[in-house]
Formats: sequence, structure tokens, C-alpha cells
Amino acid sequence: MNRKIPFLLAITPLFAIHPVPFTAILQAEEEDYQKYAMFESTAERAQASDPVVTRLPLNLSKGMRIGLVGNTLFDRMRDFGHFEALLQLGHPGHKLVLRNLAWSADEIDLQPRPADFADAEQHLVAMKADLILAAFGFNEAFGGNEELPSFEIRLAKYLQDLKSKAYNGKTAAKIVLVSPISNENVEGVSAADLNNATLQSYVKAMARVAKREKVGFVNCFHRTKALMNKGADPLTINGCHLNQKGYLHFGSVLYEGLIGKKAPTMDEDVRAAVIEKNTQHFYRYRPLNTFYYTGGRRGSYGYLDFLPAMRNFDLMTANRDQRIHRLVNGENPSPIIDDSNVPPLPITKQSRGANKWMNPQEESNAFKVDPRFEVSLFASEEQFPELACPIQMRWDGLGRMWVSCSTTYPHVYPGQAPNDKIVILEDLNGDGKADSCNVWAEGLNVPLSFEFGDGGVYVSEEPHMTFLMDTNGDGKADLREIPLTGFGCEDSHHALHDFAWTPDGDLIFRESIFHHSQVETPYGPVRQQNSGWFSWEPKLHRLTAFGSHPSTNPWGVTFDDWGQHVASYPIFASAHHALDPPYPKQHPRPSGLQAYSGVCGQEFIDFPNWPEELQGMMVKVRYKPTNRVELLKWKEYEYGYEEEYLSDILFSSNLSFIPVDLRYGPKGGMYVCDWYNPVKGHAQYSLRDDRRDRTSGRIWRIFPKGAKPALAPKITGASIEELLDLLKRREYRYRYWAKREIREMHPKVVKDALDKWLTELNPQDPRYRHHQVEAMWTYRNLELANVKLLAELLSCENHNARAAAARQLRHWYSHAENGKSLLEKAARDENGLVRLEAAIACSYLGTANAFETLKGIASLPHEKHLTYAINTSLGSESMSKFWDSETVSVEHPKIAALFSKQKRKEREAEESKKNSKFDRQRNLLKVRIKCIKERMLFDVETIEAKRNQPIRLEFLNPDATPHNLVLVQPGSLEEIGTAANLMAADPEAAKSGQFIPSSKKIIVHTKMLKQGDSEILRFKAPDKSGEYPYLCSFPGHWTIMKGKLIVK
Repeated sequence: MNRKIPFLLAITPLFAIHPVPFTAILQAEEEDYQKYAMFESTAERAQASDPVVTRLPLNLSKGMRIGLVGNTLFDRMRDFGHFEALLQLGHPGHKLVLRNLAWSADEIDLQPRPADFADAEQHLVAMKADLILAAFGFNEAFGGNEELPSFEIRLAKYLQDLKSKAYNGKTAAKIVLVSPISNENVEGVSAADLNNATLQSYVKAMARVAKREKVGFVNCFHRTKALMNKGADPLTINGCHLNQKGYLHFGSVLYEGLIGKKAPTMDEDVRAAVIEKNTQHFYRYRPLNTFYYTGGRRGSYGYLDFLPAMRNFDLMTANRDQRIHRLVNGENPSPIIDDSNVPPLPITKQSRGANKWMNPQEESNAFKVDPRFEVSLFASEEQFPELACPIQMRWDGLGRMWVSCSTTYPHVYPGQAPNDKIVILEDLNGDGKADSCNVWAEGLNVPLSFEFGDGGVYVSEEPHMTFLMDTNGDGKADLREIPLTGFGCEDSHHALHDFAWTPDGDLIFRESIFHHSQVETPYGPVRQQNSGWFSWEPKLHRLTAFGSHPSTNPWGVTFDDWGQHVASYPIFASAHHALDPPYPKQHPRPSGLQAYSGVCGQEFIDFPNWPEELQGMMVKVRYKPTNRVELLKWKEYEYGYEEEYLSDILFSSNLSFIPVDLRYGPKGGMYVCDWYNPVKGHAQYSLRDDRRDRTSGRIWRIFPKGAKPALAPKITGASIEELLDLLKRREYRYRYWAKREIREMHPKVVKDALDKWLTELNPQDPRYRHHQVEAMWTYRNLELANVKLLAELLSCENHNARAAAARQLRHWYSHAENGKSLLEKAARDENGLVRLEAAIACSYLGTANAFETLKGIASLPHEKHLTYAINTSLGSESMSKFWDSETVSVEHPKIAALFSKQKRKEREAEESKKNSKFDRQRNLLKVRIKCIKERMLFDVETIEAKRNQPIRLEFLNPDATPHNLVLVQPGSLEEIGTAANLMAADPEAAKSGQFIPSSKKIIVHTKMLKQGDSEILRFKAPDKSGEYPYLCSFPGHWTIMKGKLIVK
């Protein structure tokens, strides 16, 4: 990967900006902020207008407002600034205004956006566009030449609509269509060979359509192809997306194509000013937490949380326009940007009380700890202020803990700049406490997760996955690249997280509910919505989406001894690896399979200094509704794995303890990352609630009493032979770190050593098959294949080894001359886990033979996880092309029977609810209330009844989170809700999971219902008129999930 983008953009401010303390950006007065909302349902649309002919070269008028729409070609351009800087420099005195409205992977008629987010037309109206530059064609070209006629029709329709509207309120806009750039072959992907022939066909089609529609057209393909052919250095990061040098050339190509003159000499001060302007506009156009700005949760706090901020970002962006204009006019403005016209933000409301804040010692005293263990403080904000708001932990090969921290969370506000960090904690004297804390990277933006790789660190910075590196060895990141962009930003704690290397070398991560992601890659656009997994192969620049299904906000990922993927929603995540269905569909909800939210991390106990009776068990941290570290049993059954809760290692009665990550350290201590905060919750409080703690952060160490620290092996600097021998260790983390180090080595050298290591394994070793599996995984870590080893493992006596080998068929099938027979062998295996992996592999292969194999698996016994794997593989985009819902019963009766059984179960569940005993009392009021999935809302918020009227109230919970309905006396909503919150600190209440306070003010209530459960309440309305609140008393829900019974 060519990484030559300076980290300056991320950590060094381009200008001095007066810092604004968070508490100082509030004001009491209020204005009508609705005009700053960009909602699809309310934002202004353009009026129709007679089209104008656009001829090149352009003659730009003074004050012209230019809107950029399109795909990643323009979207990434905002971070470099070359084109706009050249355009401004070539037109001094014109006071041009440019707004970049591009979005990764947009197509002319496929532009997914967050809920009720204003579309491109509405944003063009808001900016009063006079000229529109539209960059399309790259993503559309993956439809191939067979879709070319359709593309021409679609493009013509798009341009006809675009050119016939007056976005500036006066006349129709001028339109210039911009072609895709050429692709180039780079290490890992031959993008030119893959894409250029088709791209050239699409570029020619674009030229034809532009000529017919009388709009401008700039052919960037041929100019960039010529530059790529003659240059020694790559112009892209991945064959299709430009790097800094590439954008330098592209800026000139686009300028000269538009203006017809040689581009002016670049002025770096102007370019820096453009980047700073683009940054402030990006915060306005693409804010984090858009589900709270435009979407379903804007009602609670969105008005004051977002709309005044949108006003201020508009003002700050305009101020930076003025600075650009002054610079190109030859003036020398102050390095301090004047934002004195930006008013403070109004004070936001505080909805409820916060939990109690404690110092670390007080917090430790609130822990109830399993007597077999001791819990000590490894690090806190008292010693290291840089540790404030820690999110994720990782250990490097030197035995140091790296922690990502975010005081920017939940997002950036006007006048602030992201200044999140990755810090390095080190225990220098071996006493189990950190002695030093060094900031490795800063200027980050809500780094929810990170992982080491390719000589640096991959980091989540929604909407980006960024890559950071220390190139000069000074202990500070100084280089930054964005290998992937376009991930969802709807909820900043649902965004890209859970970075982890799979045992065979893919970097996986996931998103949660509400999000819409679309990411361009050299292999085509990757889209997903409303939660799912991604797999990233850095060496090949390939991104794959899989396992998308409706879920909540699950965190935590690990792998068991045999490489089974373990998460939280679902628990046995290996069963959810089928490729996604055709976008925008999702796989069905995993009803009946274990799946939880409120969990943030898992580890398997495999260090020998932990008690023998606990070996192989699982530990996980939970942050809601109770705050604890749990001990569980990992149980295999015929068709998968399930967990069984046993006890708590740690339980906190202080609800400000928020465990968000769990990791073994190299000496056998288990570390808990504590996002210590009296404000727990995203939706439960205003995002701007100034009680959100931005100074606290703790790391706790759990260690068995009386045990000695393990002797940590050498990782960094170890020889290949030493690292390979670590693959024989029981400790998963040692093997994980060893393979991470091996990936940094030259594949040929490693292969030679690995071949030798494999032949020298002892077949009599009880772990022989596991060692072979580790070898298989290591080959793939190097993007190599060993089909002979795969075939041997598929035929061996150990079903776990056979399942691991079947999983590799996804990747090595094409390397095997007998791939078909290997797949069929796995599909007929007597063990359900092996058949599960074969079923999922079929979705990755996407062939007619794979479809027939999948049908065969469906004819063998299956239940639960295996059934889900078969269903989702059949529903994947690659497999669904082989069957049609209209004819499936005739052409594929076995598949039809499978689907019919699934639908019948769903129908029976619904009917069982509807067939509840009917209450025939005279004057009966029948009320049916359910919670809205993933929203923490009742679908009925007001009930009207007469005094003493009999009421039959049916409450249903289709949500993954438990809910109940509690009817209370007037004026007691907050009292009961607060009492329920406090019960989360009570171990007995947490164990029962009911959270029903003991109070005479409760009139009637349901049990706490699990997903799919229902309950009917029969009662008479109170005999006194009034408004009687009802709420869900699951801790934290009552502030949102409530309604009222009005008795007349």
C-alpha cells in the first residue's frame, strides 16, 4: 500500500483557532433553529427552470457558487484541496464558493443516506448552486458492458433532471459531467487490468450522453492514464483512489478541462485554507450522530443538540471562504481565523440525574469480587490525565498496552477540533501498575477501535477507517492514510468497531443499527445498512460485507481455540458469516439463537496461571443494565456453540463503572477498560449534556490470587522459528500476537520456515491437528495456499480441525484442482459444525455447483445455528441468483420446504399471541401495545379510558432487549424510574432481571419480557380522573420509553 499522505491533516492544526471551552459555548437565549435543519421531509426543493447549454471551456462569473456531487473521486478530494485552490488562484477577485457534496460510492440513481437526511438536490438548493460538477461512472461500471445501455438511459434521465432546475432560485444551473479516472496496477491488486477496459467503455458512453444533453464533459480517464503510464510512483493508494500526488495531478487535469487554460502555480497557503474550509463544512454536511440530527431520535434532543451547531458551522465555513478570497487576492490575513460572528450555543436540557462519580479508590471499594481473584488499578486519570475516556486496549509486541481515548465523543462541536488519542501505557518494573503514559497519536476523531497491522495501526474514525504510522521512530504517528471511507455516521457509538484479526489473517470489524455504509473498492462498491460485519484484506485491498441482520449495538469479538468466531449479537458468530443478501436487504433476525446487547468484550481463559477448573471458560464484560465482569461456560452442541452464565468475577454497585473492553496481557493478567462516566447512555441524555465526563478513565487488572505472572515470550524481534513455535502455545493471545508479527515478514522467507516447521510436527502430540490448523491459518496470513494440508485436515479424525479446513474453502477453493470434491466432502460430513462451514462457504463461491451442494446440506439434519447458516447462505446475493421466489416451490422443493418451515414458525408465534384468551367484559377497552424494535419506544403513547372501565392491555416485546410496561400513579414517573435505575446495582435484582421497584405507587405491571414474549394485563381504570404514566422500568429506558393513560 502506498502511504505518502502526511499526518499533518490529522494532528497539526492548519490555522490557529481560538479554543472554545465546552462549557463556554452555551447560551441561554434561543432562536428559531428549524431553518438550519436539512431534513428530506422539510428542506426546500428546486423550482423547475429552462435548461441552459453548458459549453467548455467555462467562463466563471464573479460570486459563482459551485456544487460538487458524485462518488469517492470527489469525496476524498476535500482532504487535499488541490482543485479548489487552483480554481480560486485562477480567478482572483471572483469570490468563488465551492461546496463538496460528494459521498463515497454514490451512483447517479443510488445514493443511500441516513434517515430523513436531505438529498443532493436539497443541499444544492441550500448552497444556491450556479454550477454543478458531477463525478460518476466508476461504481456504475461494475455493472459491466451488459449494463452499458441501461447506464446511458439512467445517466440521460439524471442529467435531464439535474439541468432543468434553478438551485439558485433564478436560473438553471450549468452542468459539467466528470469522468472516472484511469485505474492502475499496484501491489496487491491489478486494478488497471481488472477495470480499465470497462471504464473506457463507460467514459465513451458518458461523452455521448453529455453531448446529447448539451452539458459539459471532462474526460479525466485518458489524461490520468497517460500520467500513470509514464510515472514511476503510484498515483493511487489502491489502484483506483488517488493519493496526494495523484490529486495534485488531478487538480490540474480537471482545472484545464474546465477552464481551457494551463493551471496556475499552486500556493500551499491557499490549499491549506481550502482544506480547513472543507473540514468545517464536512462537520456540517456529514455530522456524526445523524440519527439524532435527522433520524428517529431527533425528537428528544436533536433540536438544541444539532441545529444551533449547524448554524455555527455554516458561519465558520463562510468565514473560511472569505479567508481564501483574501489570500488569492494577495492579502496576508492573520493566522488566527476570526470567528467572532459565531454565537454561543444554547443551553441544552438535562433530562435526569447522573450516576455517582467516585475516585478510583472509592470505585474499587464498590466492587464485589470473586474470592478467587484480586482486582487492582493498572492506570487511571489521577496519574495519567491523557487516559481520559478510554475505549479500546491492544498489546504490542513489546508488552505495552495501547489505549484509544475519546474526549471528543459524542462528536465535534463548532469551535472545537477532534483531539482524541492513542496512548501507550507501560509497566516498567513489573508490579502490575503502569509507570509511563506516552501519546502516540492525537487529533483523532472518536477512535472506537484500532488494531496493529502493516507496520502501523488501523483506526476507526467514522466515516473512515484510517491507517497511522510512525515513520521516523520517534514514538509518534506522523503519517496518515484513509484506505477506506464511506462507513455510516448515524450513531457515533454504533459506528465501526470491534477491530480484530481473524486466525487466518483478515481484519474484521462491524457496525450496528441505524447505519448506512457504502464503500468504494477496486473490486466494486460494498454496501450495507442497519448492522453487519466487514472483512478487510489489506494486502489485496479487498473489503467484503457479511452477516448483516437486524440487531442492536453489540460490541466484543474474539475467537475460541479452534477459530470459532465469538461475539455478542450473535454469540456464536461463525454461523453468521454468509455473504450479505442483495442490497439493501438483510438476513433474517436470528430468532431463537443467543444474542445480547450491552456486552463489550470477551476472552477465553487459557493462561495456566488461572485456576485449572476455569480453563476453557469465557469471560466477558457487561455495561448494561448491570455493570459486571461475567464468567461463562462455552458449550458445544450438535449444530454450534452456546454460552452458559455461571457467575460474576466482578460486580459493581457504582453504575458509573462502564467496562468497554477486556484483554489478556502478556503475563496472564486480564485487563478491563473502564469508560468511567456518571452519564451512561447515548440516547438517554442530551449529546451536549455538560455532565458527560471528559476527564476520567481507568484500567483495572484482574489476577488470580496467589498466582505468579507468566513469563511473557519474545514477540518483537523474535526469529521466524521462535514465532512459529509460539503457535503451539495454548494461550490464544500469544498465537494472535505471533501471527501479527509474522505478517510483517517477507512471505517467501516465512513460507520456507513454515514448510519445514510443518513437516517436523509430531503426529503423536495431542495438539497435532491444532498445530496443523495453525499452519493452515499462517499460510493464508501470507496470502498463500497449502491445498495438500487442507485436504488432509478435511479427512482427519478431529471435527474441529475439519470445520476449520472447511472454512478455508471460502478462500482456497480456486487453488484446488479437486475443489468441487473437497466442498462436497465437507458438505456430507457427519458433524454439524463442518456442514455449517461448508454451507457458508457456498455463498463465497457463488457457483451453480455450490448451489447444488448447499441444497444437499439442506436435505441433511439441521437445527438452530446450522439452519440459520443454510438459510442465510441461500439468501446471499451469490446464491439467490439460482432460485426465484415465484418458482422455488416447483424448481427447488427442498428449499421451498425450508423457507416454508421458517415462515410457519413465524406465523405460529404471531398467531399464539393473537389467540390469547379473549376477555368479553362489557365496555371492555382493548389495548395492544408493543415496543418499537431498536428504538426504546412504545408504539402507543396515549390511551384514553373512562373511570373504572375494564381494560385488556396486551404488551408485546419484539425487541432484542428486555422490556416491560409499568402503570404508575400521577406524578411518580421519575420516582419509579430512578428507583428502577438504582436496582441495577443490586446483585439480586440483576440476577432476576425484573427491576420492578417495591412501591405502592405502581398500579399494575407486566414482567420483564424477553424478545418474542407477550403478556396481557387485565385491570380496571383508576376511579379518579387524571393522567397516569406508564413506562419501561428496565434501567435507563424510562426516560424515553413512556406513555400515559388518560382517565376521564
